[in-house]
Formats: sequence, C-alpha cells, structure tokens
Amino acid sequence: MQQPLAYSMRPRNLDEVVGQEHLVGTRKIIRRMVDARMLSSMILYGPPGTGKTSIASAIAGSTNYAFRMLNAATDTKKDLQIVAEEAKMSGTVILLLDEVHRLDKTKQDFLLPHLESGRIIMIGATTENPYITINPAIRSRTQIFEVKPLTEENIQHAIKDALADKERGLGDYDVILEDKALLHLSRATNGDLRSALNGLELAVKSTPETKDKKIDITLSIIEECIQRKALTHDKNGDAHYDVISAFQKSIRGSDVDAALHYLARLVEAGDLPIICRRLMVIAYEDIGLGNPPAAARAVTAVQAAEKLGFPEARIPLASVVIDLCLSPKSNSGLSAIDAALADIREGKAGEVPDHLRDSHYSGAKDLNRGIGYEYPHNFENAWVDQQYLPDKIKNAHYYEPIDTGKYEQALHQQYQRIQDWKKSPKKSK
Repeated sequence: MQQPLAYSMRPRNLDEVVGQEHLVGTRKIIRRMVDARMLSSMILYGPPGTGKTSIASAIAGSTNYAFRMLNAATDTKKDLQIVAEEAKMSGTVILLLDEVHRLDKTKQDFLLPHLESGRIIMIGATTENPYITINPAIRSRTQIFEVKPLTEENIQHAIKDALADKERGLGDYDVILEDKALLHLSRATNGDLRSALNGLELAVKSTPETKDKKIDITLSIIEECIQRKALTHDKNGDAHYDVISAFQKSIRGSDVDAALHYLARLVEAGDLPIICRRLMVIAYEDIGLGNPPAAARAVTAVQAAEKLGFPEARIPLASVVIDLCLSPKSNSGLSAIDAALADIREGKAGEVPDHLRDSHYSGAKDLNRGIGYEYPHNFENAWVDQQYLPDKIKNAHYYEPIDTGKYEQALHQQYQRIQDWKKSPKKSK
C-alpha cells in the first residue's frame, strides 16, 4: 500500500524535524534529553499537523529504540500488553500514544508501573489542554511540552524538501510550483504541515504532465486541492495581511459595513483560525474595559464558530463583529500593561516591600517578612494606606482610564475616590 506523503516524509531524527525549535533546537529540552540518553515520558499538545508524531518518531530514530504507535481511544489493553512484553525483551520501547486524553482507567492502571520503571517511554499526543483533560496520575509521571503551529517559512521549507526528495518524497516528478501557489499552500493551511503535504501530493499526482513532461502547479490548482481560495492573486501575498489589518481597523473605527466586508473576504478564503484569533485580540485590545461583556461574548462566539465550522460559523462571527463595532472602545488595559512592562524591561523593578512578602513559613518572622502588613478588610471600604510598589518605583502610575463606556466610567470614579482618599489627611479604620 502506498504511503501518504505526510507519512513518508516523517523525520528520521531530530535534525529533520520541521519547526519546534523551542523543543528540539540546539540546547533545548528534548534535544538535551536525547543527547544525554535521559529520556522520560512526555505529553506533546498542540494543533493538528504541527509535528507531535514527527517528534516522537524522530526521538526513536535518534536513539535507535523500538518505536510503536497506539491510539488511546481505539486500541485495547491487550495492545498495550504486547508493547509491554516487547519492552521486557528489548529493554526500552518508545510508545507514541495518540489521543492520550482519552486513556481510560483500565489502560492507565496498566501503563503506570511500566512508565515508572522506564521500560516504556510514553509520548502522549493530544490536541487538548493536558492540564484539564489528562488524569493527574499520568500528568505527574510525564513532562508536558506545547507544540506550536508551524510558520509559513517552516511549511515552505518542508514542501521544498518533499519536492526534492527522490526516496521518500516527490523528487521523481518534474514539478514547477508557482511562487503564488507555494505561498498560498503554506499560508492557507494555518500551520498544519500534514494538510499542506496532503494538498501538495494531490496537486502533483492529479495534474497532467505538459508536453515537455513537466507538472505545472498553479495557484488555482492549489486552491482546488486544499479547498481554500486565496484572498487575491497578488504577487507577494500582501493582501492576506492587508485584509486582516483592515478588518481590525474597521472594528476599531466602529464601521460595521466595512468590518463585515472584510469578514466576508476572510470567510470566503476559509480562514477560520485567523478570524477567531483576530477577534479575540480585538475584543481585549480595542474594546477591553469599554464593554467587558462584549469581550466575553466574543470569546463565546469564537468557541461556537470553532465548534460549528464553515459555513454555519459565519453566523456567530457576524453577530460578534457587529457587537464589537458598536461597543465603546478602550485600550486602557493594553496601555497600562505595556507601560508596566516598559519599566520592567528598563530595570525599574526593585525589591518587594518586606511587609508584602510571604510569611507562611518557619523563620519568616526572623527575616521581617510580612511584619507590619495591614489587612484591608479590617478597614472601612477595605482601603488602607500602605506601600505596595517597591521603593524604586513607589510613585509609578500606569492606568489611565478612558471614559467611553459606563463600566470604565465607574472604574474611573472608584479609582479617583481611592486616589483622593490617599491624599486625605484623615484615613479612618
């Protein structure tokens, strides 16, 4: 049976892993584990097609350990027993356990002693947040690493490798891949290398050769093969970012019609992950404290859109775009944290005042930790005049209210009452 391109191009060692430099790059954690031959069980979590299986197979290839693949949802305890028997005979087996968040208690109980002994090095793969979905007994015996979406450059590099590789890839085909087609293939798959390679393979193998035995892959062929339209056929692909930029700026500028127009372009291009991410950013960067319920509704709408998928996803997306457009705007939260970060990056931090330091340990009193701290709830309005910032920046001021919505107007009034009270000569208990 012929293997799909995404399968045959899996890395044979860590040097062939695409992206994920934060894990497999020089002196990074998984590279260190492999080089030192100190492997331990781990959980890799992240979006589909970003390299979880690839990292597992690369680890096995770099260590020459036996490598087995199972699925926690569909494979049985008996399948795990076969792997365990092999581990007893060979010494160590690397087990890639896909959908590890669906591991039931029976399989988990069987696995635990083998993980503890180190005979089975489990690499669990999941798209779910392991801190929420995976049993603590498994989590405590593994290290958890996040696998991030691949960049356009990562995917383009992998596509070129697949086209050049005669042994595992498409090197036996004389392919001419248009720059615009390469750009769209790397961009429209949203960091999913598996989808990009699947689309490339379909395009190459379903496109007839020209008279001179070449296979010309154009933008329209890639659009058809991955079922994603390019926003425009511009040479450099700048329109992709232009539309995203115009989308946010139209919402920020409260122009409902323009925002819906740019949303429609993104919907037509099938860019659901980009739309959802941008709306989450807009909700807190541009609306923020101006209308917090609208920001919360944006999160709910994004979750609904992700569950529904296109074409129905356009309905909650349209609703939230209108909501955000017509909401009061405030970037005070963004401005405040950026101002605080600027101080930190300039070295303006200083020591935490002694009375605020942790005092819940033996000997804290001898170090003057927590001495003199006054509990605000013991005071009228839960206000007490004591220093919270380090001495070095005790007069720093970051938050500047913007009175564009009722909620932040109320925050501003409370903020001002506290400032006035601090300046008052009488502060009562």
